[in-house]
Amino acid sequence: MKALVTTELDPLTLELRSVPDPRPRPDEALIEVHATALNRADLLLAVRRPVGSPIGLDVVGTVLRPASDGSGPPAGARVVGLADNDAWAELAAVRTDRLTGIPDGVCDTTAVTLPVAGLTALYALQRAGWLLGRRTLVTGASGGVGRIAVQLALAAGSEVTAWVGSPARGAGLADFGAQVVTGYDEPPTAPVDILVDSVGGEVFSTGYQLLRRGGVATVFGNTVRSELRLPADWGHARPGVRIEYLFLLDEVTRRDVPADLTLLLGLVAAGKLAAEPGLLTPWSDPQHAVDALRSREINGKIVLSM
Repeated sequence: MKALVTTELDPLTLELRSVPDPRPRPDEALIEVHATALNRADLLLAVRRPVGSPIGLDVVGTVLRPASDGSGPPAGARVVGLADNDAWAELAAVRTDRLTGIPDGVCDTTAVTLPVAGLTALYALQRAGWLLGRRTLVTGASGGVGRIAVQLALAAGSEVTAWVGSPARGAGLADFGAQVVTGYDEPPTAPVDILVDSVGGEVFSTGYQLLRRGGVATVFGNTVRSELRLPADWGHARPGVRIEYLFLLDEVTRRDVPADLTLLLGLVAAGKLAAEPGLLTPWSDPQHAVDALRSREINGKIVLSM
């Protein structure tokens, strides 16, 4: 089969090569891949592995051969799931506890935006607890996770402030019902109950200082690659505030991923969650996708069609 593998790590470059077909374990289904997506997590994972390694977490396709242990969707089912960092290929072996069927009315390129971004947003908000009547601040709200987090928080009854780096990055967020604040040098000022942060650095520090007593900061990224710093009075000035860190590949080991993906797909099918890709490009041009992610020129997820 053909697969995209790394050829250089700094800067990251990829090449389409012939590689052996996957050999599924008993609890894995063999998937013919139709679409995949690019996440910052993919780039971080890629540079930690040897040159020549595959890449890719998000996967959508058709089950060619179901899991031999009898679990998971049957042959011919259209499915979406979380692959083991090898989704940028014609075939992928995917654990059935990371896989679910796609309902009619949800296209492949929409479904594939959900495993990494959708699950991260869902779990980040669940870690924060009760949302109804509370105020939530989402930093990096123009990204794949951020846009979904804004919509899920609003759907759960939270007032949401979406903080983005520029007016162009905020496009569409107000249409969901969020108050949009643009420019990281001009932060919001209203107190919040929940902070969902992916930016890190001074953005996290500023957002943290807006938390009310008993608030929650959920951190799932650090795009500025800077140390997280708390104010000197970080604890006693904000009694009961807690900080949660979410690492998706660890979190899914304790979650019912098929049920959670089914929930997100149901919201999309019902028109309650918009998850269309910000960029759709053929997998034969992966460098365009990598460059677009690094330059932060795309709002939402970057999807590669097979």
